[in-house]
Amino acid sequence: MLLSDYSSAFNTIVPSKLITMLRALGLNPSLCNWVLHFLTGRPLVVKIVFYEDKNYQGRRYECDSDCTDFHSYLSRCNSIRVDSGTWVVYERPNYTGYQYVLTRGEYPDYQRWMGLNDHVCSCKMVHFASGIPYKLQLYGKGDFAGQVFEATEDCPSVLDKFHWREVHSCKVLGGWWVFYEHPNYKGRQYLLERGEYRKPVDWGAVCPNVQSFRRLTE
Repeated sequence: MLLSDYSSAFNTIVPSKLITMLRALGLNPSLCNWVLHFLTGRPLVVKIVFYEDKNYQGRRYECDSDCTDFHSYLSRCNSIRVDSGTWVVYERPNYTGYQYVLTRGEYPDYQRWMGLNDHVCSCKMVHFASGIPYKLQLYGKGDFAGQVFEATEDCPSVLDKFHWREVHSCKVLGGWWVFYEHPNYKGRQYLLERGEYRKPVDWGAVCPNVQSFRRLTE
C-alpha cells in the first residue's frame, strides 16, 4: 500500500513545474537537468543556439559540442539562447578574438553578453570537474616572478583588494576562472582553466590589465 501511494504521487508530478521550483531554490543546474531527464526520459542535450538577428530572428545555427568555425553558416550573430551548459563563444574562428562566457539563459542582443560587435565564429563547452577546490595565484611579474597573491573567492576589484592594476602571470590550481579587463566584471573577458600562464598572451590578452575576476561554476 505504501509503494502504491508513492507511485500515485510520483505519477502526478508535473516535471516542468518541479524543475522551476528546484531552480528557484538554487539547486545545481546539472542536478536539475538530471531530475528532468529522470522524470521525462528526455536526453540530456547540452545546446547553444546562435541567431542572425536580435530577439532570436533570422537564420540560426545550433551547437551541442565544440565548434571551431561556423562563420560560413552565420555571417553575424545578434542573439543567443543557451538551453543548457556553460559555453565560451569567440569572436573569431579557432577560439580566438574576444571571449564571452555564457551560462544557461537568453541573450536577445549582443550587449546582453557584453559583446563589442555582432561577430561570433566559434564556441567551446566548459566541462566542470566536481570536488576540486577553486584556487588561483596571481603574480606581479611574468614567469611567476614578483609579488604573489592567492585567491579562492571572487574579486570585484583587484585594485581595492591587492592594490594592483595589472596581473602579469598566474597559476590556476583549481577550478575555472574568468578575468575581466575592468572592475565589477566588466570589459573584455578571459577564461582560464587549470594550468600555468606565464604571460598575458597565454590567456588570450594583449596587455596585463586585469581589474576583476570570478569563479566560473555550474
